[in-house]
Amino acid sequence: MEELKSEIDKRLTFAIISHPDAGKTTITEKLLLFGKAIHAAGAVKSHRNERKTTSDFMEMEKQRGISVSTSVMGFDWKGRKVNLLDTPGHADFSEDTYRTLTAVDSTLMVIDSVKGVEERTRKLCEICRMRRTPIVTYINKLDRDGKDPIELMDEVETELNVKITPMSWPVGQGKAFKGVYSLYEKRLILFNPHGTQEDDDVVEIDDLYSELLDRHAGSEAAKLREEIELINEVYPAFDREQYLSGHITPVFFGSAINNFGVRELLDCLVDIAPPPKVHETEERTVKAEEDKFSGFVFKIHANLDPKHRDRIAFLRICSGRFEKNKQYLHVRSGKPFKTSNPTAFMAQDRNVIDYAYPGDIIGLHDTGTFKIGDTLTEGEKIKFKGIPSFAPQIFRTVINLDPMKSKQFNKGLEQLAEEGVVQLFTKKYTKERLLGVVGMLQLDVIKYRLEHEYKASCRFDNSSFTTACWIKCKDKKVIDKFISQHSSKIAEDVRGELVFLASNKWMLERTLEEFPEVRYYFTSDFD
Repeated sequence: MEELKSEIDKRLTFAIISHPDAGKTTITEKLLLFGKAIHAAGAVKSHRNERKTTSDFMEMEKQRGISVSTSVMGFDWKGRKVNLLDTPGHADFSEDTYRTLTAVDSTLMVIDSVKGVEERTRKLCEICRMRRTPIVTYINKLDRDGKDPIELMDEVETELNVKITPMSWPVGQGKAFKGVYSLYEKRLILFNPHGTQEDDDVVEIDDLYSELLDRHAGSEAAKLREEIELINEVYPAFDREQYLSGHITPVFFGSAINNFGVRELLDCLVDIAPPPKVHETEERTVKAEEDKFSGFVFKIHANLDPKHRDRIAFLRICSGRFEKNKQYLHVRSGKPFKTSNPTAFMAQDRNVIDYAYPGDIIGLHDTGTFKIGDTLTEGEKIKFKGIPSFAPQIFRTVINLDPMKSKQFNKGLEQLAEEGVVQLFTKKYTKERLLGVVGMLQLDVIKYRLEHEYKASCRFDNSSFTTACWIKCKDKKVIDKFISQHSSKIAEDVRGELVFLASNKWMLERTLEEFPEVRYYFTSDFD
């Protein structure tokens, strides 16, 4: 029991979230550099560069310079085992990000100081607030001329509806950027592009009116004093309990592309971020320190390594200790499950492990056993909550362009649907296949992966459907009548659940009003 508690307290599992191009993947790499998990950063923006961003392992991500899939990476820092999840920033891949947020205990939110709070940031922050997930904020790109820091603070509070507490404050901005003053550590960290912020770059300044500040900050010293006096009056001091409950976000400033402000951020994260927390199941609350193992699958990825046509289920450990070669219960199927090669991640690199503890994310080799949301336990029949699919907004009929590759085409569609890359609906009577997506970029990913991973080609035709919902009814006669009257609009998802398709929302609501006994859901998290 002591060993388990010690291991739990060491774990720090967090996701990085942001609007696209705020610098999320860049800061991910800088954290990995400081954690000595990698030795050289990739070039996020140039696909011509030989080095590629470590967390963007799919070829399409490398070409476009965007993240379209969650990556999992681990490293050690100052006594804590850090599990870092880099999520897609693009709105078209929202579901992958939302599911990832169920598997972490805290988040790091990256904001572009030039653009300020953007649409995607608002949505992700709202999801975190709903889950009461603690957020640390990093305001990036201070080496560029952007919005005034105090204006940014007001924008963060107003737009994101969260109280803030500055943990550092910039000294100048753009070409005049000289560094940051750490309110958390009471010291001045001088800007040194691509430096490591070791002792040579740091000046201990307990007294802001010390001549040391004038010597190092120059003409920016007076302005810094005024601004810190102001923020000390306006913003509350850091309160860890307020942070852990999601009511306040600590704010840091820096320039991730220049390695600046990242080490201070990481030092603070390991000090304040929570260890693994409780998880809710439909049956009860599961605590991390419980003796018996439990965990859930929040992501599935096929062909993670193109050289090995494998499929990996990402499992979040919620309680107890996971052991290699030990038999567990796969709750949905009721069948036993055992693995001899559970793996820990460093982006696409994997290492076989013997044990894993709450907070850890491990990979399980999957031959089609797992679906997103599945639970593994030592025998208890529980199901973890809050890992849904959302009703898609765009529908397309998918056509196989090479009948000789039907097997590859069908396998690819089914595996991509089980991964959550796309939702696949099969019309109940005609067996016509429809793809449902949140954004058009998902269709590009599907086409690309079908071609490059499954050697199958396809085209997409427009569909008359624009909305959908899952349907349930306890009375078999009622649901049978509903299906009979609307047979051309009934489909099944990859789990075999019934879905009603409609040409518009008005038609959907009108049809469902005719059958009040039928329950309908716009997320699949209804069991």
